[in-house]
Amino acid sequence: MLQNKLSEFVTTQATELGVPGVAVGVLLDGQEIYASHGVTSLADPSPVDEKTLFHLASVSKTFTATALMRLVAEGKVDLDAPVRRYVPELKLADEQAAAQITVLNLLNHTAGLDWNLIDDGEGDRSLAGLVAKLSELPLIARPGARASYSQAGYNLAGRVVEKVTGLPFEQAMASLVLEPVGLSDTVYGLAEVMVRKFAVGYNRGDDGELRAARPWGAFREGARGDNPGGGLASSVSDLLRWARFQLGDGEGVLPVAELHRMREQTVALRASTLGDGFGICWFLHDLDGLQGIGHGGSGNGQFAELLIVPERNFAVVSLANVGPDGYPFNQSVVRWALEHCLGVVEKTAEPLPYDAEKAQQVVGRYDIDAMNLDLATDGTRLTLAVGIKPEIREASDEEMPPDYPAAAIGFLPGDGDEYLVTEGGLKGQRGYFSRDADGTITGIDLAGRLFNRIPGASAS
Repeated sequence: MLQNKLSEFVTTQATELGVPGVAVGVLLDGQEIYASHGVTSLADPSPVDEKTLFHLASVSKTFTATALMRLVAEGKVDLDAPVRRYVPELKLADEQAAAQITVLNLLNHTAGLDWNLIDDGEGDRSLAGLVAKLSELPLIARPGARASYSQAGYNLAGRVVEKVTGLPFEQAMASLVLEPVGLSDTVYGLAEVMVRKFAVGYNRGDDGELRAARPWGAFREGARGDNPGGGLASSVSDLLRWARFQLGDGEGVLPVAELHRMREQTVALRASTLGDGFGICWFLHDLDGLQGIGHGGSGNGQFAELLIVPERNFAVVSLANVGPDGYPFNQSVVRWALEHCLGVVEKTAEPLPYDAEKAQQVVGRYDIDAMNLDLATDGTRLTLAVGIKPEIREASDEEMPPDYPAAAIGFLPGDGDEYLVTEGGLKGQRGYFSRDADGTITGIDLAGRLFNRIPGASAS
């Protein structure tokens, strides 16, 4: 029986990876199957179940995008219009880019915006306050030139929702999407989370000990400016209801044609574990001839994964409350569900043997606004380490997720610029290196984000 097999697998994997609490849901042939393991909190243990709330982090973006598509269907937003039509006060580091960026550029991560602004806990932390600071955010490409995953882009999209509806973002989302779909346990803010059963997040320290993650979400309490890109909390049962909505006819929220439009590729992705391309928000996957649409989320000690296969009326949700091992747990659940429910077996890429010359071409430091990425070699293997910039970590009065220590990567067959992480918390992540016209390595893509090389900087 599938239920028993799923429960056994979930328990085995969670135990092996040391995840305190997990919740998994599968939608198959119209039936919902749940499996949970562990507890919501090590200090005050309560069994995790399908109604337990976890932080969704970036899975929140699928809700923001759907709300915007409803506004598109109602004729209130044009995807191809410049964002300034709706947010005329928008200023960026480059005036031409500020004038050119469209709503679609935000929704498929082609706006050229770096990942996000760092929330310092001061000043106006609303969406309007965040937009007022966007001129400080680096631009990593001209609008439309390439995809690079941007939290800031989705937060700006949330400001579009506010301006068009005249409502605070959270109220607009409740009216446009959450209430019509019947998602009573999908909420923003700790005030709503605390009155429901919820999972405490944990991070594993260098000593192997688990420590409660603070803050509970990925961003400090009160940082409403990050709600569109990552502020939701939800349960497995609500996420399967969300999957049913995405597989349905729009349920009066938006026309089915607009719902399906979100699954159509708008930009291709190269060598990305996240997918083969972006639709409108959704990562698109070729699953042995079947199209999958999905999104993941990485919070502070919490990880979320949602994958839907429309042709088979199938969905799988996995939520875990520990970092970094929640990520490989969720990935293993998705692989198991695809194999046992749809007969789709993931093909494992095989990296090439270590190449000293190629390794020397890429070693050095790369960064985005919040993180450093270091590539180093000891002459026998190439390693990748990524973590929050020390100055940001030191300036914060709150705990932050631990860094990912150096882990081996290998180049993949082909043009030699694609790679695979072969160990550690990022095991299985794929990406590629960018070069300039002279062939010099200028950047590395990891988890959909472009880290630009710092000239003259060495890995440390």
